[in-house]
Amino acid sequence: MDNQPRLFSSNLFQAQRQVEAILNCCVLAWKETDTSRTPNCGISSIPVTACSQVVQVCDIVAVRSIKDDDQDGVKTRRSQKKAKCDQLYPHSFTVSYVRRTRRHQWCCSDVTFHCTSLGLCELWIQVINEQLSLFTNRPKSLLVFINPYGGKQLGKRIYEQKVAPLFRRACISTDVIVTERANHARDHLRAEADLDKYDGVVCVGGDGMFSEILHGLVTRTQMDNGVDQNQPDAELVPCSLRIGIIPAGSTDCICFATVGSIDPVTSALHIVVGDSQPMDVCSVHHDDVFLRYSVSLLGYGFYGDLLTDSERKRWLGPARYDLSGAKTFLDHNYYEGAVSFLPAENNVGTPRDKLLCRSGCRVCRREPSSKGSEQREMSEELEASDKEGGHGWSVIHGKFLAINAANMSCACPRSPKGLSPSAHLADGTMDLILVRKCSRLGFLRHLLRHTNKDDQFDHSFVEVHRVRTFHFQPRHHDLVSLEDLSEKTAFSPLCSLHAACSYSAAHSSWTCDGEILPHADIQVSVQHQLIRLFARGIEEEQQQQRTSEDPFAPWTLEKS
Repeated sequence: MDNQPRLFSSNLFQAQRQVEAILNCCVLAWKETDTSRTPNCGISSIPVTACSQVVQVCDIVAVRSIKDDDQDGVKTRRSQKKAKCDQLYPHSFTVSYVRRTRRHQWCCSDVTFHCTSLGLCELWIQVINEQLSLFTNRPKSLLVFINPYGGKQLGKRIYEQKVAPLFRRACISTDVIVTERANHARDHLRAEADLDKYDGVVCVGGDGMFSEILHGLVTRTQMDNGVDQNQPDAELVPCSLRIGIIPAGSTDCICFATVGSIDPVTSALHIVVGDSQPMDVCSVHHDDVFLRYSVSLLGYGFYGDLLTDSERKRWLGPARYDLSGAKTFLDHNYYEGAVSFLPAENNVGTPRDKLLCRSGCRVCRREPSSKGSEQREMSEELEASDKEGGHGWSVIHGKFLAINAANMSCACPRSPKGLSPSAHLADGTMDLILVRKCSRLGFLRHLLRHTNKDDQFDHSFVEVHRVRTFHFQPRHHDLVSLEDLSEKTAFSPLCSLHAACSYSAAHSSWTCDGEILPHADIQVSVQHQLIRLFARGIEEEQQQQRTSEDPFAPWTLEKS
């Protein structure tokens, strides 16, 4: 504490009660000094407690004078009740700060202090703003894309009513673009946007809208740095701009898995305070041709068939996923193929270690080898596997109901644990989940475990691996031979006697973050911490309820 800068302190008034307030580089704190006085202007009394009230400086959104507050047009019933107090103490300032409410949800609260003089009021505002200016990670200018058609088509209203007022209060300038077509945001970022003007890009929408922002920003970065995305072993350049997500979609999986909530105000406040969460991105190739990037789920078999069927029922809205899910489950198709993968190092844990990725995750903060050497190592191991019969690589042949690659937990409100509960956001790996052919009942038990506390991988027909890269080769290609057709014909009568499974000679489709890939034969590699989000990861309970030592105890207050 000897290294703390000199405290600024003074006697102020809050709701007509005298308080002693202090400010240092860490906290703004105040406690009541005169408990004998009672308010006489119609304001309910603040509970008298022995400890002080503390706000972390990093949680302060903005400070403004009451005159500035009036100019913003923010007039509430409570502010009207304060009119008599304002006559007694006409000089006052309001501090807006982040307050944690329900689990993982934030709101913006205000506390107003009244001063005995205009000079003291202006000095408090100046000193608090000086402290806030030290947080250089806070954005000053943002490019905002709003999808007016995603989810329940409330994106524009959510932004205007809940998000824009917070950005204005924090003095963040914004350029807003309401998208008019599919890939509007992607194309604008890739070719038109002057990215040097902004500190970040914000998408108001669902996971599809985020995917557009991701592809536009990553592609633009690689183009500006002369990187060929078609090379699977290319060293991609990380994006300099952070991405913010204001959830307004159907599932909002990415927002839920990185913040722990799909509340727009919470996400907006994470942007305002300048949080930064690195994130891995998977690059997907087919025959050395780049297909897409993925940050959440790559699914073949069950999830690929589900999404393919749901695309034919878009007129049903979000209900199409439930209907297509039931149909796909009853079809119970399985597909043959070979999965080859390069296992991750032992020091990144396993998918079943129950070590959850949380804010400040030590697994994600580990110091990996440089990206260039890592890509070269992977290329060398791939070349060695071709020459030496698979050295370092594992190859699994089989009949699969589902092949899933999770780059994160893929948690959402419907599945709070997610597809792979112990997957990490930024450790340079993905969890490869192989579900072999089994009975409908067995597969149903596996699916139900996504919603309870049981180990969803604890089935004989399920295996999971933490990998750095993998290849998938379906047994049947796009052109089905006559031999394949005869095999299907010969197989069908036998399968009809067993309602547990259904064989499909054609291959399934891969779903990549909600989009269907045109090829089944793919190569997937993890690009370590390619992007950063305006987030901090899901906070633990002790982080949510963090407290500070009594700031009045160790220091002697100096009266201003």
